[in-house]
Amino acid sequence: MSENRTYRNLVQRENLVAFNIRVKETDIHVHTSTPLEEITREIVLEYRGYIESYINRYPEFVETLTPWLTNGPTPAIITDMVKAAAAAGVGPMAAVAGAVAEHVGTALLSYSEEVIVENGGDVFLKLDDPITVGIYAGDSPLSYRLGLYIDPGDNPVSVCTSSGTIGHSLSLGKADAASVISRSGAIADAAATAIANIIQSKSDIPRAIEFGKKIDGISGIAVIKGDKIGLWGDIEVVPLKAVDVKQGKKC
Repeated sequence: MSENRTYRNLVQRENLVAFNIRVKETDIHVHTSTPLEEITREIVLEYRGYIESYINRYPEFVETLTPWLTNGPTPAIITDMVKAAAAAGVGPMAAVAGAVAEHVGTALLSYSEEVIVENGGDVFLKLDDPITVGIYAGDSPLSYRLGLYIDPGDNPVSVCTSSGTIGHSLSLGKADAASVISRSGAIADAAATAIANIIQSKSDIPRAIEFGKKIDGISGIAVIKGDKIGLWGDIEVVPLKAVDVKQGKKC
């Protein structure tokens, strides 16, 4: 994702308090009803601790690009990553950002009725009203131009995006953006990675969507390559004003 993190302007809620928390590699942007920086930092440390301890025991967990088999009891966040990776056919670390966003966000719901957690472009949402999540797609002419209209209803929802042309996360494809909507952050993240891996050119969009829609737990997919977009599922795309998003204004 962009080094200046302008994509963080893609999810805005003016009635909530916004703040950033950074712990080692984890850098999250959070919206809650009241300032919760210290509580959020403790939650991030807790879930990073689970992941770091597991990796210390199984160093290959962080390197494998194929689904992982667990041996014995594991922390819930690891279990979620492993199940999501198996569903999408990728390595478990493909689900880490979405899983962290979801677990941190879920924990914050004990302190705030509405929560947004963004982690590297992967978003967990629990809101009383619908919101539009913009799509950052690098140099695509559709970047900052389109958003996903999300109505979480009574339950949290996650929107995760993978790209082969922007950011530091590993992708085997060349998608400008592959966004997935799911109730599970881990599944949304793993599925977005798997779908993005398929894209080498615009002609691969239908095949990538056909693959993605077979993954259990997904409710919507949006794939962007160049000036082309493919959509599937319970998904509504709305136009955004690019300059307003880049400047952090409400769209």
